[in-house]
Amino acid sequence: MFARERDKTEPVHWGNGLSYRLLVETDQMGFTVCHTVVEAGTKSRLEYRRHLEACYCIKGSGRVEAADGSAVIDVVPGVLYALDEHDAHFLIASPDEDLELISVFNPPLRGDERHSLDSDGFSQY
Repeated sequence: MFARERDKTEPVHWGNGLSYRLLVETDQMGFTVCHTVVEAGTKSRLEYRRHLEACYCIKGSGRVEAADGSAVIDVVPGVLYALDEHDAHFLIASPDEDLELISVFNPPLRGDERHSLDSDGFSQY
């Protein structure tokens, strides 16, 4: 048994915000849990080719758009969205405030991963 506090965890700047990696691969739980902060007004091109991800919104608002335009999900507190097919997507935070999510990855992240959002394609890890 162990505990980890967000405010005592070194955040990773993932590209358009901060990720507090609360559980990672070395914890041997089989999944990762992050407190993810998405900077207000940002649009991130993301794709997880090796991980599935589910995100639960705890603060702020925004939306997730499938890269092919097939789906749009409005994200507000209390909404969970899942990227269950390694979906290329846009994560868009409202211009007014940061979007905060609890993100779960399977398989787990090492913990040091960062996105490269300046490329033409969708950033992945």
